[in-house]
Amino acid sequence: MLSPHDGGREVSVIGRPDADWGEAVGAYVVGAAHPKELDALCLARIARCKRPKDYVFVDALPKNNYGKILKTDLRTLEGTSVSKRSEKGTA
Repeated sequence: MLSPHDGGREVSVIGRPDADWGEAVGAYVVGAAHPKELDALCLARIARCKRPKDYVFVDALPKNNYGKILKTDLRTLEGTSVSKRSEKGTA
């Protein structure tokens, strides 16, 4: 649901461990969208429980030779991308 936003060229979501829920949605975004705008877009189109808890802005998503996004590599980035994480604001 984040793809229609003008500022997000590519987006991928993964489930991350969460102490309260067991697993939470995290979104990796290539582009210059603002987290509040992305959150508002999600609120308008999907259920609250399905929207990302935070957005991580990266230069490129890891892909294989066929162009498929490597979600296992995104999970590896999870521990190293804290400085790029932008917590979502309330919409």
